[in-house]
Parts: sequence; structure tokens; C-alpha cells
Amino acid sequence: METNKLFVWNLSWNLTWQELKEVFSEFGEVNFVRIITDRETGRSKGFGFVEFASVEEATAAKDAMQGQEVDGRELKIDFAQEKKQD
Repeated sequence: METNKLFVWNLSWNLTWQELKEVFSEFGEVNFVRIITDRETGRSKGFGFVEFASVEEATAAKDAMQGQEVDGRELKIDFAQEKKQD
């Protein structure tokens, strides 16, 4: 299922959300970026989310950035799936 939100993993632990936004802004309007961090240490867990204004922009970014090296790591990207409500 395609969505305007991407799940991005294999991120460098040094990468900031601002840097991630900058990388993906090339493909369209980025509405939201979040890098998931450890609650205790505040250190990146190496994955996050990038949300675009449209599905088309997200698709273009996914296709172009899949496997591209950013800060020494090859990005892995998929469309994000919404959490199921119980």
C-alpha cells in the first residue's frame, strides 16, 4: 500500500532529523521527519519516518533514495504502515 509516509532505516547514528529532511526535500515538500531515539540514552536507533505532501513525492523519493549512501550508510526505504488499533 502506497502512502505519503516513508519508513527509513539503516540510518547513521550521527544523522540529525534536519539533515534527513534536507536529503529528502529534493523530492518534494517534506511535512514531517522523525528519527526514533532510545528513551534512556537519546541516541538514534537508526530508523525514522519521512512524510511528504503527496504519495507521488514519497514514491519518487523512495525510488531514488533506495540504497543510496547517506553519511556512510546505505538507506533502506519502504512505505510506512499505520499502527493497527486494538
